[in-house]
Amino acid sequence: MNFLTAEVDSQLASLQQYFEVATAANARRILDRLGYSNNLKTRIHSSSVQALSKGKNNSGSRLNLRMAEFIATDLERITELCCNSVRHLDYISDLSLLKPESYIIILETLRQEIRKIDKTLASNNTKIAITIGQTEEHIQKSRKKLRKYYTQELKQKDHTEILIQGLFLTYEFKQMGEALRRISESIISANLGQPVNFERFFSLQSLISKLPNDDGEFNIEPIAETRSGSSISAITSTSKDESGYVAIFKDGQKRKVKEEKLGVQSWHELYPGLAPKILSYKKRGESAALLIEHLSGYTFEQILLTESSDLLAAAQQQLHTTLRSVWQATRSNKPVCAKFISQLEKRMPDVYKIHPEFQRQNAVIGGLPLPCFETLMAQAKIIEVDLFCPFSVYIHGDFNLDNIIYDPLEKKINFIDLHRSSHMDYVQDVSVFMVSNYRLQILDKQTRQKIMSVAQTFYKMARRYAVREKDSNFDLRLALGLARSFATSTRFILDKSLANRMYLRAQYLLELVLSLEPEQYSKFRIPLKELFIE
Repeated sequence: MNFLTAEVDSQLASLQQYFEVATAANARRILDRLGYSNNLKTRIHSSSVQALSKGKNNSGSRLNLRMAEFIATDLERITELCCNSVRHLDYISDLSLLKPESYIIILETLRQEIRKIDKTLASNNTKIAITIGQTEEHIQKSRKKLRKYYTQELKQKDHTEILIQGLFLTYEFKQMGEALRRISESIISANLGQPVNFERFFSLQSLISKLPNDDGEFNIEPIAETRSGSSISAITSTSKDESGYVAIFKDGQKRKVKEEKLGVQSWHELYPGLAPKILSYKKRGESAALLIEHLSGYTFEQILLTESSDLLAAAQQQLHTTLRSVWQATRSNKPVCAKFISQLEKRMPDVYKIHPEFQRQNAVIGGLPLPCFETLMAQAKIIEVDLFCPFSVYIHGDFNLDNIIYDPLEKKINFIDLHRSSHMDYVQDVSVFMVSNYRLQILDKQTRQKIMSVAQTFYKMARRYAVREKDSNFDLRLALGLARSFATSTRFILDKSLANRMYLRAQYLLELVLSLEPEQYSKFRIPLKELFIE
């Protein structure tokens, strides 16, 4: 890395000289050395790939190698931007019209920060890394002043071509500042042991500072990244009194995180004790972050796949009991329509991007019409208009196996990831839970049978509740809900065989619903064995 940072500094110095004395020799010195910086970057990338391929690295060292690649890429990018700047300046006959002294100051600032990189990497100094990234703000302020000056001068209609090139030049310097910030973020990421950007780092720093920790330090351990773009990390403590997880840090788009916060607060009001406590919340720009209570126990998925049959049975029983209690406690007599087909229609374009083979046309074979999936959806949507659950309950909204936590010591169920919670048809949660079992990519026959059994048992529990509450079209709505979940879940499945089985089940359910006469709706039953036995 030392050679590359030295080369970048040299290129920036050459560009400074060009602004001082615009000669062909100075320009040629910059353009001719672009290949050298590219070679240095390629060497770093190759060394990282070689080290990663050995497979003896832990997660921390793997991240360090990847961050080294990113830093090298951004350093080389700065040299490219130097070349681009020279090409713009080549069109300018009178450099004084662009205020070259301003660019010389910006370049000197860039050089000062570039010189800090090697030392920062060697010492793992996050404070210096932060100052490197914060320099971007100063560069952007200077660049904006120049852009404003050029724009005002253009109104005078003098030296138009030169001023336009000046605007292009400010954009090159904008990208230099952004590259410097990315380098800073890569260094911070390597130091923390997980990818972060500036917004995430400052949110994390602010929220963690509010946690009590008298005689120890906090460590950060990445746990997961959600499909909505949020990142989830565990905060652990080195304190003797608080070993293990202390809290969960979740950050992402402000809208998503705010929905999560409101969802958790709603659960505390409607059914206290089921959702984790929010320890702190912070928003910054378009991002936001939550510090959430860490819940003891296992996710339902962990229990299903790795724990004993006795623990699974206990978790199932507690889950069923908890759900019936939640449904009863949050029940409203207001009828509600889940609009499963509308949900399905919105997600099918994403499904087709991953599985274009699912997008077919209407066909006729031997005089027998075979409607395509879009036709089936359109016809089912007409039926669904009149399908209402006679009551509504407060549902999770994303009731996957990994969003349910069971604590065997407390014999307690908790819900997490609650940003989609609302008063809705309970069949939505039932269908999502059942399909989240089916879509597990487990090939072992015995484990697969256990997974199918969990889905069937869950259905039977929900149906008993429906009978008790006189929900006469429960199975019909569930068929549409399952069709929706089977089809939309395929966008997360790259295994063509499993995805095809799920898609065909969705199509089968829609065809089954469409084959019914209205007087048959209340007598219809889900073909459980056909759907959940393989």
